[in-house]
Amino acid sequence: MLIEIYDMTIVPVIIGLVQLCKMAGLKAKYAPFVAVVLGIIFALIYFQISIQDRILLGLVFGLSASGLYSGSKNLTER
Repeated sequence: MLIEIYDMTIVPVIIGLVQLCKMAGLKAKYAPFVAVVLGIIFALIYFQISIQDRILLGLVFGLSASGLYSGSKNLTER
C-alpha cells in the first residue's frame, strides 16, 4: 500500500466538512466521530486496495483530521 503526498489532501477536506456539519448544528462532542466516519467513506470510495486497508486508511485520515483540528484549536485558544 503506497500513499502519495497528494492523497493526504483528504484530511483538510474532512476538516472542512466537519466544520460545515458543526455550523449546521452538530454538537462539538460528535465531531471526531463524524471525522472518522468521513475518513472511512473517503477511503472506501477513493482507494483501490483491499477493504481492510481502506478501513485502516480511513481511520488514519479521520483521526488525523480530528487531531489536527483539536491541536490547532488548542493552540489558538491559549
